[in-house]
Amino acid sequence: MNRARAARRTAALAAVLLLAAGCGGRPTTHHKPGTSHEEATAGAGRLLAEKDAAGHRYRELPPGQEPSVRLTARPDSEDGWNLHLTLGRFRLTPDSTGSGAVPGRGHARLLVDGKETARLYGTWHHLPATALPGPGPHRLTVRLHADDHTVWVRDGRPVQSSHTLGEETGEKAGPPARTVELTVADGRVTPPVGRTEVKKGDRVTLKVRSDRDDTLHVHGYDKARKLTAGETATLTFTADRTGLFEVETHGTHLVLTQLLVR
Repeated sequence: MNRARAARRTAALAAVLLLAAGCGGRPTTHHKPGTSHEEATAGAGRLLAEKDAAGHRYRELPPGQEPSVRLTARPDSEDGWNLHLTLGRFRLTPDSTGSGAVPGRGHARLLVDGKETARLYGTWHHLPATALPGPGPHRLTVRLHADDHTVWVRDGRPVQSSHTLGEETGEKAGPPARTVELTVADGRVTPPVGRTEVKKGDRVTLKVRSDRDDTLHVHGYDKARKLTAGETATLTFTADRTGLFEVETHGTHLVLTQLLVR
């Protein structure tokens, strides 16, 4: 009996010591998703009182440990823009988003004209033209966040990079744009089939409204868009090759227009 009582006392004492060590030890670098994003983390810099527009606290690292990011953008041949991030001392870690802040890890957020529009978990991101609020120029900003959603800062400022669509980079006017609007009803095309002439490098937007489900197809460019009855489908691409190309519907085999690229 004495041996059993002594064993129970030893086990209880070990449990108390283990619990005390857990409560008084170094803070963990991770917490469960949904818990506080302001939890102190070991070696994760200094949490500041300042916040961004969305309410995320700033987190500053000692000099020499801060990450860096550079944003570049180029027009997509079909629609919108392709954005690329060049990162320094930073790794995108989507699998641990929502956990604690760890230096050199986290995700990026894209802001268009100051409004957050997307989280970026990779170094490439396609920004569709429909994501831009009206005519430009537009200011794109990519900002780095820790896994706990706090903002990495350097000298009190967020670690970020910006790019303006429509400034000195040759995008001021952008490539000339041509919009062609067509309607298909009862097997007839309005306006009547003709030629649409553009120059090589022009941006072409086809807006087609059909009274039946079908597929819009641009021969030679291998561009296609689904047509849903009663809705207007939009297909935008860059006319980067010369020649005469037919634009047609696959299901009804109607020629809608001939695209002449000089």
